[in-house]
Amino acid sequence: MTKANWNYPTAIKFGPGRISELPEALKTTGISKPLFVTDAGLVNLPVTQSTLQTLKNAGIPVGVFAEVKPNPVSANVEAGIKVLREGGHDGVIAFGGGSGLDVGKVIAFMAGQTRPMWDFEDVGDWWTRADPAGIFPIVAVPTTAGTGSEVGRAGVITDETTHTKKVIFHPLMMPKIVIADPELTIGMPRFITVGTGMDALAHCLEAYCAPGYHPMADGIAAEGVRLVFENLPKVVADPGNVEARGHMMSAAAMGATAFQKGLGAIHALSHPVGALYDTHHGMTNAVFMPYVLAVNRPAVEAKLARLAAYIGLAPSFEAFQHAVIGLRLRLEVPHTLAEFKVDGAQRELIGDMAIVDPTAGGNPVELTRERALEIFDRAMEGRI
Repeated sequence: MTKANWNYPTAIKFGPGRISELPEALKTTGISKPLFVTDAGLVNLPVTQSTLQTLKNAGIPVGVFAEVKPNPVSANVEAGIKVLREGGHDGVIAFGGGSGLDVGKVIAFMAGQTRPMWDFEDVGDWWTRADPAGIFPIVAVPTTAGTGSEVGRAGVITDETTHTKKVIFHPLMMPKIVIADPELTIGMPRFITVGTGMDALAHCLEAYCAPGYHPMADGIAAEGVRLVFENLPKVVADPGNVEARGHMMSAAAMGATAFQKGLGAIHALSHPVGALYDTHHGMTNAVFMPYVLAVNRPAVEAKLARLAAYIGLAPSFEAFQHAVIGLRLRLEVPHTLAEFKVDGAQRELIGDMAIVDPTAGGNPVELTRERALEIFDRAMEGRI
């Protein structure tokens, strides 16, 4: 019998209005003086200010750190660590989309470490270098339905010196409690709703297609794909549809739960493009998706035929590919990288970066430099 290692996530308080339980969640995790980490675009919005007021009403002293870029860089983490230590905080509330969640988690992880952050990149057993006693507890509150970082054990941070996205990993970076309140996502702009929703789809789809034996991940990923196809168009058409937003929030967490099995070329190419051109991660994934499926077809055709049947399509690769393209068209996702203002000037560098990206190894066919450049060229030209 095949041997495999499986890990599944944490305590999740799911449903409308659950944000009111944030003070109790802090108490449960032993956090008495949290640092509230979010991004610069979110900090002054009503959803954030009302959450901070909930904490103040509960008598909880809270510091706020919001120097977080959409594609967070190491300087954001370093600044946050300084604020946490100088403020005497004993835990982190990671609040927002993927950037705020990732930076909040890495700040909490680095709170009591003495080694540089890059010493804990997700390479081999580097995570064992960390002092577990120096990792502060985290409560995560997602405000988008995309990355699923709230149920992940890692954070993606860009190294400004090399313009590469790196994954910082440790099992104790998993938040102790997640508050998944779909009402918090209602105010998202359309572009962010689409981009984060397509990110959730990419996570589920790549996890499902990744090689290896992990039927639990496959099952969760398949249901996550179904939820996105059924609910993302509803949310875009009716931003106030809380039920559909709840399903999207579930799909996001499911994708991040499933992708411990692996990701693939969608992410391996999206990461360097995002690092070099500062594009939205989820939307970049959406652009690459059908081109990667086309190149991977020999290895995933049978699996995608089963997935197509599960989500109510004809049981074939073609039906699933057409559904992906149709969803992108319906949601006005750019069909090419060129529409995303990406040029070919750094084509060779992107090929070099893609094949060494941590996600490349999960692709169902080997992601050689030649294949990476073929996918990039297809995505530039719109040639599926």
